[in-house]
Amino acid sequence: TTAGLRPAGGDGADWNPGDQAMQLLPASADGLVLAHFSPNFDRSGWIVDPNIVFPIDRLREMADEGVIGSVADVHVSFMGAQIDHTLETIRLDTGPAAARALLDDDVDLVLLTPV
Repeated sequence: TTAGLRPAGGDGADWNPGDQAMQLLPASADGLVLAHFSPNFDRSGWIVDPNIVFPIDRLREMADEGVIGSVADVHVSFMGAQIDHTLETIRLDTGPAAARALLDDDVDLVLLTPV
């Protein structure tokens, strides 16, 4: 997701607008904090249903129904609304690190949820 999600309690990334860091989220994470900074993003949908930006419940349902094999143990969150249009850090550092984390978790398919 590009919702800038992090675990509640300050254990996650200290998101700032344009931050190109990434946050690894365990599939079991509850109480995630939405840190997406954009005046164009209406947060009311997130408040009603967090699956709008992080569809973990829908993925679990699909796994239970046999539509998909399983849900990954690790998920990745980036900050959307990037200021630096080169995205150099994401292209050369955090993007490859996210891919490596997913590959290490034997992920076969990635669902992107841009915010």
